[in-house]
Amino acid sequence: MTNENYLTIKENGDHEIIIKKSRFIASLARTTSVDEAEEFIAATSKKYHDATHNTFAYTIGLNDDHVKASDNGEPSGTAGVPELKALQLMNLKNVTVVVTRYFGGIKLGAGGLIRAYSNSVSEGAQAIGVVKRVRQQEVIFHVAYNRFDEVDHFLKQKEIYVAKIDYGVDIAIHLFIDEHDQANLEKALTNLLAGKVTFTNGEKRYNELLINAHNYHEK
Repeated sequence: MTNENYLTIKENGDHEIIIKKSRFIASLARTTSVDEAEEFIAATSKKYHDATHNTFAYTIGLNDDHVKASDNGEPSGTAGVPELKALQLMNLKNVTVVVTRYFGGIKLGAGGLIRAYSNSVSEGAQAIGVVKRVRQQEVIFHVAYNRFDEVDHFLKQKEIYVAKIDYGVDIAIHLFIDEHDQANLEKALTNLLAGKVTFTNGEKRYNELLINAHNYHEK
């Protein structure tokens, strides 16, 4: 089965760096189709229509199914491709970036441009935040009120995402779990509750886990 989990940016945003008086503004957006990517590029280029360059790169699909890069007048290979490589090195999916440059009067040279455009993307993504989108199964089960505290403690220890708790005759717990972890979790809860529990599958959906600098490379 194809792994449907992937990394992307937390939200749309922008980030500016200044290198030798040139302004580099990285505008990043989540995009899930080529049309969305092209619309974002057009809108951002219009917003910064007075800039020296509006370079861009995008990667669409979980296997980099559609990629594109443009130097927009910068020397060939010094802008768009380094931006695309920066996205790929961070393993980001379904992201479009436009890096806008306002020339500050000092030439950077090919190597300097490559570093500037690459760093604009990586620093921009880190400033906005990176999330891991995880496709998970909703599991619903019921517990008696006098067993809730130990179940709640168990789920917190396991860092299981609890989406909702309904209080009625008993307590209904709605949690989300990776599909490959579901059987083990249900077995552990069955043991904890001495077999007095049944599980129902709910919806499948993507949940998002924020990835910080400390655990980024583990993902």
